Amino acid sequence: MTAGFYNNEPSARADSEVRELQAEIPVDLAGMRLDVALARVFDGYSRNQLTQWLKQGALTVDGGQPRPRDAVRGGERARLRIPDTPASEAQPEAIALDVVHADAAILVINKPAGLVVHPAAGHREGTLVNALLHHAPELAALPRAGIVHRLDKDTTGLLVVARTPAAQTALVRQLQQRSMHREYLALVQGVLISGGALEAPIGRHPVDRKRMAVVAGGKPAVTHYRVRHRLRAHTLVEVRLDTGRTHQIRVHMAQVGHPVVGDPVYGGRPRPVRDMEPAAARALAAFRRQALHAAVLGLRHPDTGAECRFEAPLPADFQTLLDALVADATRAGGA
Repeated sequence: MTAGFYNNEPSARADSEVRELQAEIPVDLAGMRLDVALARVFDGYSRNQLTQWLKQGALTVDGGQPRPRDAVRGGERARLRIPDTPASEAQPEAIALDVVHADAAILVINKPAGLVVHPAAGHREGTLVNALLHHAPELAALPRAGIVHRLDKDTTGLLVVARTPAAQTALVRQLQQRSMHREYLALVQGVLISGGALEAPIGRHPVDRKRMAVVAGGKPAVTHYRVRHRLRAHTLVEVRLDTGRTHQIRVHMAQVGHPVVGDPVYGGRPRPVRDMEPAAARALAAFRRQALHAAVLGLRHPDTGAECRFEAPLPADFQTLLDALVADATRAGGA
């Protein structure tokens, strides 16, 4: 079950000092740890961040501050007042950005492969946050520099950045209500006969904490996919997300035996087919990242309410690989 099915109606208010979200904890989460339940309800934020806000008093439950480990009974009202504090101590850096759209409320960025979104251990510099702070210095006043969703380091494509507190709250609410449209192109291993929907909870791998996995008790995750192009041993699929869990597409596709091509964590080595064209085999062997691209982003503009749609073409390395595999399939009579 996803937060979208909880029949919650989170409310949001934004001004120069505070952004506020409210929601009711569903009765079907009764008995669950509070911090886990809150992460289900306010799933635009991490469990750790919500726990910090709970301890700081920015997040209350029925007006109080219960412990993160306390069990919920269901029906409690959670109120989140997001502090208007700087995103981080990251420094501005003159890193080139492919800005697809810019106005007073939002930026839409076409992220290249290899660019980490948020500073973290091992990546304190050279991130999207550093680039954004140079491009739009006012983002230093916003949590996470206005970023409301992220892409993995080697996933390419579109993401939206809020430029004001009001815009950030509105965009987070769209994510919560599943009204933000995100469509990806993924090249996966194996030949898929038809599309479908994958619904399986995702959480930390029980052994390797750097990986995600389909696990009981994980966060609900729903992935829709349909076939765009069948090749000899691969399929190009269009993927639409109802939820935005860490590594969601990569985990779900691997779970059903069709991992994303080039995925170093969930996919293993690329597998060329017998008698594959040398150019295709070389392109496949040379592709050392996941073949995953955020191609379409749809949202309601936080200021005007207008429906907006943005598109980004496949990056050159992905297109080169796809062209080589299509040529190989055509020669073999399979495309």
